[in-house]
Amino acid sequence: MCPLSDPRETHLRPCRTNHRPITPAGKRGLRHGRSTVDQVTLLTQDIEDSFSAKKKAGTVFVDITAAYDTAWYRGLTHLQAAAIGQTHGPHGHGDDCNRSFTLTIGNNKRSRLRRLKKGVPQGSVLEPILFKIYTSDLPTTISRKYAYADNLAIMHADEDWQAVEGMLSKDMATIGAYFQTWKLKLSTAKTVSAAFHLNNKAAKRELKVKYNNKTLPFCSEPKYLGVTLDRWLTYHRHLK
Repeated sequence: MCPLSDPRETHLRPCRTNHRPITPAGKRGLRHGRSTVDQVTLLTQDIEDSFSAKKKAGTVFVDITAAYDTAWYRGLTHLQAAAIGQTHGPHGHGDDCNRSFTLTIGNNKRSRLRRLKKGVPQGSVLEPILFKIYTSDLPTTISRKYAYADNLAIMHADEDWQAVEGMLSKDMATIGAYFQTWKLKLSTAKTVSAAFHLNNKAAKRELKVKYNNKTLPFCSEPKYLGVTLDRWLTYHRHLK
């Protein structure tokens, strides 16, 4: 039976009785034998391929504000049941998120017990696993996705700048709607776009990727998973 019975929550993803993969294509964080190096290599190889095809590559590096703190319990419980099924006992129903707290102030005065409604248990081995499940079905986009834990980048290549900007803007709207539904907050100040190409005449051109009718900040040398990238992928700034 679906763990979500409240009719007001009909926007939630449909329950599935069969097991479903919790690691979609493009998501390599928190997997055995996968590292940040693999993910950076995948992104940069795709950019290099766009160079060979004489295309321009546009990317958006998405920043989620307090990602682990904002995971929504009801949604996580729903996804656990869908991803894990009934074979793992009570953990498939989100008992690992049934956490409460009290606040103690001067003279040992303690507040009444309050139950947490969001956030995965930080410092626990469950933290990355639960967040991985929570974001296991990122929406389908035309741009290719590169997800590693709470780090997300999307990339689209085309011969025309307007086509790149248009597609990235469209996919950001899709991702933004997904975040809103699942109570994740996108930081518009830290989410940046970047351009990768070999056209020196357009060296100073900035991408105009829209999100909520506002242009995202442009960064000529973005950092992804600890590696500083540049337009030509020379890695000069990173090596310094």
